[in-house]
Amino acid sequence: MAKLNIAPTKSNLLAMKEQLASAQNGYELLEQKREILVMELMRMVDKVKVLERDIDKLINRAYPALKRMLLRVGGDRVEQMARAVRYDFKIKEKPVTIGGMNFSSIDVDLPERQLFYSFLGTFSSCDEVMVDFFNLLRLLTDMASIRTIVWRLAGEVKKTQRRVNALDKMVIPQASETKKYIESQLEERERDNTFVLKALKNKVKS
Repeated sequence: MAKLNIAPTKSNLLAMKEQLASAQNGYELLEQKREILVMELMRMVDKVKVLERDIDKLINRAYPALKRMLLRVGGDRVEQMARAVRYDFKIKEKPVTIGGMNFSSIDVDLPERQLFYSFLGTFSSCDEVMVDFFNLLRLLTDMASIRTIVWRLAGEVKKTQRRVNALDKMVIPQASETKKYIESQLEERERDNTFVLKALKNKVKS
């Protein structure tokens, strides 16, 4: 790693020592932050996996139930029931604090499940389908919220990793090399001065 092009003076040596200490401290803090973020990211990924399993189970139950419903009551009746369903959903941004950092995600307020059609011309399987798809909607909104956090966490991990790498591969080695160079130059200058002083003393004595 090439050193910085600065004069080998005591003031620059002091400044370089401070810069190196600051960079090393910053590296340690960023590394701790990265580890915390990675742990939180893995925890959120585990939540996503659980939700994915729950969604798959519900889909495997809901869609066959919908097919059975279509066979029992007919496509026209199912379409009439679907048109009668009216739900209002409120989607809003919500702040989330993870690992001491603030993120923003989405929050979906689902209304209470209601009955929008009469019991005439329907079967209990119709209610089951409505319940399954309402629950599926709830899981999908939970998934959207968590995945939003996962994406932003992943982005923060990537950004933190770049800063850690920059300190580890560039800033710290460069500051360390510059510090060593200045110290060696000052030591050599001190030896030269000592040699000159001894030579002058010997000349005066003679």
